[in-house]
Amino acid sequence: MLKYISLLIFLMVFSGNYAQVDHEFAQAVPADKGFSAEKLDSLGLFLEEAGSSSLMILVDGKLVYDWGDTDRKILVHSIRKALLNSLYGIYVNNGTIDTTLSLRELEIDDIHQLTEVEKSATIADLLKSRSGVYHPAAAVNQAMLDRMPERGSHQPNEYYYYNNWDFNTLGFILEKLTGESLFDLFYKHIAQPLGMKYSNNYIVVKDPSDSWEIPNVDGIYQYETGKSKYPAYHFRLTASDLAKYGQLYLNAGNWNGEQIVPKEWIEASTKAYSVTNKDYGIGYGMLWNVLIPNENRSSKSFFHTGVGIHMLGIYPASNLVLIHRVDTEGEYSFHEGNFYQMISKVWDSKVDQEKTK
Repeated sequence: MLKYISLLIFLMVFSGNYAQVDHEFAQAVPADKGFSAEKLDSLGLFLEEAGSSSLMILVDGKLVYDWGDTDRKILVHSIRKALLNSLYGIYVNNGTIDTTLSLRELEIDDIHQLTEVEKSATIADLLKSRSGVYHPAAAVNQAMLDRMPERGSHQPNEYYYYNNWDFNTLGFILEKLTGESLFDLFYKHIAQPLGMKYSNNYIVVKDPSDSWEIPNVDGIYQYETGKSKYPAYHFRLTASDLAKYGQLYLNAGNWNGEQIVPKEWIEASTKAYSVTNKDYGIGYGMLWNVLIPNENRSSKSFFHTGVGIHMLGIYPASNLVLIHRVDTEGEYSFHEGNFYQMISKVWDSKVDQEKTK
Protein backbone atom coordinates (compact mmCIF):
# COMPACT_ATOMS: atom_id res chain seq x y z
CA MET A 1 0.00 0.00 0.00
CA LEU A 2 1.05 3.59 -0.52
CA LYS A 3 2.17 5.44 2.58
CA TYR A 4 0.79 8.79 3.62
CA ILE A 5 2.28 10.64 0.65
CA SER A 6 -0.32 13.35 0.18
CA LEU A 7 -2.05 13.19 3.55
CA LEU A 8 -2.34 15.99 6.03
CA ILE A 9 -3.11 14.38 9.35
CA PHE A 10 -3.94 16.24 12.51
CA LEU A 11 -4.26 14.27 15.71
CA MET A 12 -7.25 15.08 17.88
CA VAL A 13 -7.02 12.80 20.89
CA PHE A 14 -9.89 12.85 23.36
CA SER A 15 -9.59 11.79 26.97
CA GLY A 16 -12.80 10.81 28.72
CA ASN A 17 -13.62 11.90 32.25
CA TYR A 18 -15.29 8.65 33.21
CA ALA A 19 -14.09 5.11 33.74
CA GLN A 20 -15.34 2.84 30.97
CA VAL A 21 -16.24 -0.70 32.03
CA ASP A 22 -16.32 -3.27 29.23
CA HIS A 23 -19.60 -5.14 28.91
CA GLU A 24 -19.32 -8.87 28.25
CA PHE A 25 -22.26 -10.95 26.99
CA ALA A 26 -23.19 -14.07 28.92
CA GLN A 27 -22.72 -17.32 27.00
CA ALA A 28 -25.69 -19.51 26.06
CA VAL A 29 -25.83 -23.18 25.11
CA PRO A 30 -26.74 -23.13 21.38
CA ALA A 31 -29.39 -25.85 21.77
CA ASP A 32 -31.11 -23.79 24.49
CA LYS A 33 -31.60 -21.02 21.92
CA GLY A 34 -32.68 -23.28 19.07
CA PHE A 35 -29.33 -23.70 17.31
CA SER A 36 -27.44 -26.82 16.29
CA ALA A 37 -23.87 -26.89 17.63
CA GLU A 38 -22.89 -29.18 14.75
CA LYS A 39 -24.21 -26.78 12.13
CA LEU A 40 -22.50 -23.87 13.85
CA ASP A 41 -19.23 -25.81 13.64
CA SER A 42 -19.86 -26.19 9.92
CA LEU A 43 -20.52 -22.45 9.70
CA GLY A 44 -17.15 -21.81 11.34
CA LEU A 45 -15.36 -23.98 8.78
CA PHE A 46 -17.03 -22.03 5.98
CA LEU A 47 -16.02 -18.70 7.51
CA GLU A 48 -12.42 -19.88 7.82
CA GLU A 49 -12.26 -21.03 4.20
CA ALA A 50 -14.00 -17.92 2.84
CA GLY A 51 -11.68 -15.50 4.64
CA SER A 52 -14.01 -14.01 7.24
CA SER A 53 -12.62 -12.30 10.36
CA SER A 54 -15.36 -12.71 12.94
CA LEU A 55 -19.03 -13.50 13.48
CA MET A 56 -21.31 -13.19 16.50
CA ILE A 57 -24.87 -14.43 17.06
CA LEU A 58 -26.82 -13.12 20.04
CA VAL A 59 -30.22 -14.47 21.07
CA ASP A 60 -32.15 -13.02 24.01
CA GLY A 61 -29.08 -10.91 24.77
CA LYS A 62 -26.83 -13.94 25.20
CA LEU A 63 -23.96 -15.12 23.05
CA VAL A 64 -24.93 -18.22 21.08
CA TYR A 65 -21.96 -18.20 18.71
CA ASP A 66 -18.64 -16.36 18.82
CA TRP A 67 -16.17 -17.01 16.00
CA GLY A 68 -12.88 -15.28 15.14
CA ASP A 69 -11.24 -12.18 16.59
CA THR A 70 -14.27 -10.29 17.88
CA ASP A 71 -12.12 -7.77 19.78
CA ARG A 72 -10.18 -6.44 16.80
CA LYS A 73 -11.03 -2.92 15.65
CA ILE A 74 -11.80 -2.74 11.93
CA LEU A 75 -13.34 -0.04 9.74
CA VAL A 76 -17.14 -0.43 9.72
CA HIS A 77 -17.53 1.31 6.34
CA SER A 78 -21.20 2.18 5.63
CA ILE A 79 -22.41 0.85 8.97
CA ARG A 80 -21.32 4.31 10.14
CA LYS A 81 -24.73 5.53 8.96
CA ALA A 82 -26.59 3.29 11.41
CA LEU A 83 -24.28 4.56 14.17
CA LEU A 84 -25.30 8.13 13.36
CA ASN A 85 -28.95 7.14 13.71
CA SER A 86 -28.74 6.85 17.50
CA LEU A 87 -27.26 10.32 17.91
CA TYR A 88 -29.98 11.88 15.80
CA GLY A 89 -32.60 10.04 17.83
CA ILE A 90 -31.21 11.41 21.08
CA TYR A 91 -31.02 15.00 19.89
CA VAL A 92 -34.31 14.99 18.04
CA ASN A 93 -35.94 13.72 21.22
CA ASN A 94 -34.45 16.43 23.45
CA GLY A 95 -35.43 19.20 21.04
CA THR A 96 -31.94 20.15 19.84
CA ILE A 97 -32.67 18.99 16.28
CA ASP A 98 -35.84 19.74 14.33
CA THR A 99 -35.97 17.41 11.31
CA THR A 100 -38.23 19.85 9.42
CA LEU A 101 -35.42 22.42 9.18
CA SER A 102 -34.26 23.01 5.60
CA LEU A 103 -30.73 23.32 4.32
CA ARG A 104 -31.51 26.98 3.65
CA GLU A 105 -32.54 27.56 7.27
CA LEU A 106 -29.41 25.73 8.42
CA GLU A 107 -27.25 27.86 6.08
CA ILE A 108 -25.89 24.77 4.37
CA ASP A 109 -24.12 25.23 1.05
CA ASP A 110 -21.20 23.49 -0.66
CA ILE A 111 -18.24 24.24 -2.92
CA HIS A 112 -20.24 23.84 -6.16
CA GLN A 113 -23.15 25.85 -4.72
CA LEU A 114 -26.56 24.42 -4.01
CA THR A 115 -29.59 25.63 -5.92
CA GLU A 116 -32.57 27.14 -4.14
CA VAL A 117 -34.53 23.95 -4.80
CA GLU A 118 -31.74 21.83 -3.30
CA LYS A 119 -31.63 24.11 -0.27
CA SER A 120 -35.31 23.36 0.37
CA ALA A 121 -34.41 19.78 1.35
CA THR A 122 -34.95 19.09 5.04
CA ILE A 123 -33.01 17.11 7.63
CA ALA A 124 -35.73 14.44 7.32
CA ASP A 125 -35.07 14.22 3.57
CA LEU A 126 -31.35 13.66 4.22
CA LEU A 127 -32.05 11.02 6.88
CA LYS A 128 -34.15 9.12 4.31
CA SER A 129 -31.51 9.65 1.59
CA ARG A 130 -34.13 11.50 -0.45
CA SER A 131 -32.63 15.01 -0.50
CA GLY A 132 -32.45 15.46 -4.27
CA VAL A 133 -28.97 16.97 -3.78
CA TYR A 134 -26.56 15.26 -6.15
CA HIS A 135 -23.41 17.17 -5.30
CA PRO A 136 -19.97 15.46 -5.20
CA ALA A 137 -19.10 14.01 -1.80
CA ALA A 138 -16.25 12.42 0.12
CA ALA A 139 -15.88 8.62 0.22
CA VAL A 140 -18.10 7.90 -2.79
CA ASN A 141 -17.30 4.69 -4.64
CA GLN A 142 -17.72 4.13 -8.37
CA ALA A 143 -20.93 2.13 -7.97
CA MET A 144 -22.54 5.06 -6.15
CA LEU A 145 -21.33 7.47 -8.82
CA ASP A 146 -22.73 5.26 -11.58
CA ARG A 147 -26.19 5.40 -9.99
CA MET A 148 -26.16 9.11 -9.11
CA PRO A 149 -28.83 11.11 -10.94
CA GLU A 150 -28.01 14.39 -12.64
CA ARG A 151 -28.22 17.48 -10.49
CA GLY A 152 -31.69 19.02 -10.59
CA SER A 153 -33.35 15.86 -11.91
CA HIS A 154 -35.43 15.27 -8.75
CA GLN A 155 -37.15 17.42 -6.16
CA PRO A 156 -36.39 16.90 -2.45
CA ASN A 157 -38.22 13.83 -1.04
CA GLU A 158 -39.16 12.72 -4.56
CA TYR A 159 -36.58 10.00 -5.18
CA TYR A 160 -34.35 7.63 -3.17
CA TYR A 161 -30.64 7.51 -3.97
CA TYR A 162 -28.11 6.10 -1.50
CA ASN A 163 -26.29 9.37 -1.13
CA ASN A 164 -23.04 10.01 0.73
CA TRP A 165 -23.59 13.74 0.38
CA ASP A 166 -26.69 13.35 2.55
CA PHE A 167 -24.92 11.17 5.11
CA ASN A 168 -21.79 13.33 5.33
CA THR A 169 -23.81 16.54 5.62
CA LEU A 170 -25.92 14.98 8.39
CA GLY A 171 -22.71 14.57 10.39
CA PHE A 172 -21.90 18.25 9.91
CA ILE A 173 -25.44 19.31 10.83
CA LEU A 174 -25.30 17.23 14.03
CA GLU A 175 -22.08 18.95 15.04
CA LYS A 176 -23.40 22.39 14.08
CA LEU A 177 -26.56 22.03 16.18
CA THR A 178 -24.95 20.35 19.20
CA GLY A 179 -21.64 22.20 19.22
CA GLU A 180 -19.75 18.93 19.73
CA SER A 181 -17.78 16.46 17.68
CA LEU A 182 -19.75 13.52 16.30
CA PHE A 183 -17.15 11.15 17.76
CA ASP A 184 -17.33 12.78 21.20
CA LEU A 185 -21.11 12.45 21.12
CA PHE A 186 -20.89 8.76 20.22
CA TYR A 187 -18.41 8.15 23.01
CA LYS A 188 -20.52 9.97 25.61
CA HIS A 189 -23.98 8.71 24.67
CA ILE A 190 -23.27 5.23 23.27
CA ALA A 191 -19.79 3.80 23.83
CA GLN A 192 -19.46 4.58 27.52
CA PRO A 193 -22.95 3.48 28.66
CA LEU A 194 -22.71 0.25 26.61
CA GLY A 195 -19.20 -0.62 27.81
CA MET A 196 -17.64 -0.58 24.34
CA LYS A 197 -13.94 -0.89 23.62
CA TYR A 198 -14.23 2.27 21.51
CA SER A 199 -11.83 4.71 23.21
CA ASN A 200 -12.51 7.81 21.08
CA ASN A 201 -9.13 8.70 19.63
CA TYR A 202 -9.81 10.29 16.25
CA ILE A 203 -8.02 12.21 13.53
CA VAL A 204 -8.58 14.33 10.45
CA VAL A 205 -7.28 13.07 7.09
CA LYS A 206 -7.29 15.42 4.11
CA ASP A 207 -7.22 14.34 0.48
CA PRO A 208 -5.99 10.75 0.89
CA SER A 209 -4.61 8.72 -1.99
CA ASP A 210 -6.81 6.01 -3.49
CA SER A 211 -4.97 3.30 -1.53
CA TRP A 212 -4.30 5.11 1.72
CA GLU A 213 -3.52 3.11 4.82
CA ILE A 214 -6.17 3.21 7.54
CA PRO A 215 -4.73 4.81 10.70
CA ASN A 216 -4.90 2.81 13.93
CA VAL A 217 -7.50 5.07 15.57
CA ASP A 218 -11.19 4.80 16.46
CA GLY A 219 -12.50 7.65 14.32
CA ILE A 220 -11.49 9.40 11.09
CA TYR A 221 -12.81 12.55 9.44
CA GLN A 222 -12.04 12.04 5.73
CA TYR A 223 -12.01 15.31 3.78
CA GLU A 224 -11.86 15.41 -0.01
CA THR A 225 -11.52 19.15 -0.44
CA GLY A 226 -11.99 19.18 -4.20
CA LYS A 227 -15.41 17.53 -3.89
CA SER A 228 -17.19 18.91 -0.82
CA LYS A 229 -16.86 20.90 2.37
CA TYR A 230 -18.25 18.01 4.40
CA PRO A 231 -16.14 15.03 5.48
CA ALA A 232 -17.05 11.39 5.65
CA TYR A 233 -16.76 10.18 9.25
CA HIS A 234 -15.37 6.68 9.67
CA PHE A 235 -15.58 4.43 12.73
CA ARG A 236 -13.28 1.52 13.58
CA LEU A 237 -15.09 -0.83 15.96
CA THR A 238 -14.81 -4.39 17.18
CA ALA A 239 -17.42 -7.03 16.41
CA SER A 240 -18.29 -7.06 20.10
CA ASP A 241 -18.90 -3.29 20.06
CA LEU A 242 -21.24 -3.65 17.08
CA ALA A 243 -23.01 -6.49 18.91
CA LYS A 244 -23.66 -4.16 21.84
CA TYR A 245 -25.04 -1.54 19.47
CA GLY A 246 -27.27 -4.12 17.82
CA GLN A 247 -28.52 -5.35 21.19
CA LEU A 248 -29.33 -1.76 22.19
CA TYR A 249 -31.62 -1.51 19.15
CA LEU A 250 -33.11 -4.94 19.75
CA ASN A 251 -33.90 -3.69 23.28
CA ALA A 252 -35.79 -0.75 21.70
CA GLY A 253 -33.08 1.67 22.89
CA ASN A 254 -32.94 0.47 26.50
CA TRP A 255 -29.70 -0.63 28.18
CA ASN A 256 -29.69 -1.93 31.75
CA GLY A 257 -32.85 0.00 32.55
CA GLU A 258 -31.71 3.29 30.97
CA GLN A 259 -33.49 4.54 27.87
CA ILE A 260 -30.55 5.65 25.76
CA VAL A 261 -32.20 5.94 22.34
CA PRO A 262 -35.93 6.78 22.27
CA LYS A 263 -38.09 3.78 21.42
CA GLU A 264 -40.32 5.94 19.23
CA TRP A 265 -37.31 7.09 17.22
CA ILE A 266 -36.17 3.52 16.57
CA GLU A 267 -39.65 2.58 15.41
CA ALA A 268 -39.92 5.62 13.13
CA SER A 269 -36.43 5.32 11.66
CA THR A 270 -36.74 1.59 10.89
CA LYS A 271 -39.90 2.13 8.87
CA ALA A 272 -39.34 1.81 5.10
CA TYR A 273 -39.83 5.17 3.39
CA SER A 274 -38.46 3.87 0.07
CA VAL A 275 -38.53 0.45 -1.56
CA THR A 276 -34.98 -0.28 -2.70
CA ASN A 277 -35.35 -3.91 -3.80
CA LYS A 278 -38.90 -4.99 -4.62
CA ASP A 279 -37.97 -8.62 -5.34
CA TYR A 280 -36.45 -9.16 -1.88
CA GLY A 281 -38.73 -6.79 0.01
CA ILE A 282 -35.98 -4.40 1.11
CA GLY A 283 -36.53 -0.73 1.86
CA TYR A 284 -34.70 2.21 3.38
CA GLY A 285 -35.78 3.99 6.51
CA MET A 286 -33.69 6.67 8.18
CA LEU A 287 -30.07 5.47 8.10
CA TRP A 288 -31.21 1.81 8.23
CA ASN A 289 -32.07 -0.78 5.60
CA VAL A 290 -35.38 -2.49 6.36
CA LEU A 291 -36.63 -6.00 5.58
CA ILE A 292 -40.30 -5.28 4.91
CA PRO A 293 -42.91 -7.81 6.14
CA ASN A 294 -44.26 -9.89 3.24
CA GLU A 295 -45.59 -13.36 2.47
CA ASN A 296 -42.23 -14.87 3.45
CA ARG A 297 -41.74 -13.02 6.74
CA SER A 298 -44.33 -11.81 9.18
CA SER A 299 -42.35 -9.06 10.89
CA LYS A 300 -39.89 -6.27 10.17
CA SER A 301 -36.12 -6.60 10.60
CA PHE A 302 -33.45 -4.00 9.94
CA PHE A 303 -29.78 -3.95 9.14
CA HIS A 304 -26.83 -2.14 7.64
CA THR A 305 -23.95 -3.54 5.64
CA GLY A 306 -20.46 -2.28 4.86
CA VAL A 307 -18.95 -2.83 1.38
CA GLY A 308 -21.49 -5.61 0.98
CA ILE A 309 -19.75 -8.00 3.41
CA HIS A 310 -19.82 -6.47 6.91
CA MET A 311 -23.14 -6.95 8.69
CA LEU A 312 -25.06 -5.40 11.57
CA GLY A 313 -28.44 -7.15 11.61
CA ILE A 314 -31.33 -6.91 14.10
CA TYR A 315 -34.14 -9.49 13.87
CA PRO A 316 -36.78 -8.69 16.52
CA ALA A 317 -39.05 -11.68 15.77
CA SER A 318 -36.18 -14.06 16.60
CA ASN A 319 -34.76 -11.75 19.32
CA LEU A 320 -31.49 -12.10 17.43
CA VAL A 321 -28.51 -9.88 16.60
CA LEU A 322 -26.06 -10.91 13.86
CA ILE A 323 -22.61 -9.35 13.42
CA HIS A 324 -20.17 -10.25 10.66
CA ARG A 325 -16.75 -8.69 10.02
CA VAL A 326 -13.99 -8.99 7.45
CA ASP A 327 -10.54 -7.40 7.69
CA THR A 328 -11.08 -5.04 4.78
CA GLU A 329 -8.18 -2.82 5.84
CA GLY A 330 -5.77 -5.14 3.99
CA GLU A 331 -5.99 -7.75 1.26
CA TYR A 332 -9.07 -9.98 1.61
CA SER A 333 -10.82 -12.72 -0.35
CA PHE A 334 -14.32 -12.71 1.22
CA HIS A 335 -16.83 -11.50 -1.37
CA GLU A 336 -20.54 -10.70 -1.70
CA GLY A 337 -21.41 -14.25 -2.76
CA ASN A 338 -19.76 -15.52 0.43
CA PHE A 339 -21.81 -12.97 2.36
CA TYR A 340 -25.12 -14.38 1.17
CA GLN A 341 -23.87 -17.91 1.86
CA MET A 342 -22.97 -16.80 5.38
CA ILE A 343 -26.47 -15.40 5.97
CA SER A 344 -28.06 -18.65 4.76
CA LYS A 345 -25.79 -20.81 6.89
CA VAL A 346 -26.57 -18.77 10.02
CA TRP A 347 -30.32 -19.32 9.61
CA ASP A 348 -29.87 -22.93 8.52
CA SER A 349 -28.07 -23.50 11.83
CA LYS A 350 -31.37 -23.11 13.65
CA VAL A 351 -32.74 -26.45 14.78
CA ASP A 352 -36.33 -25.46 14.06
CA GLN A 353 -35.30 -23.98 10.67
CA GLU A 354 -37.20 -20.83 11.53
CA LYS A 355 -37.16 -18.49 8.52
CA THR A 356 -37.86 -15.05 9.93
CA LYS A 357 -35.14 -13.27 8.01
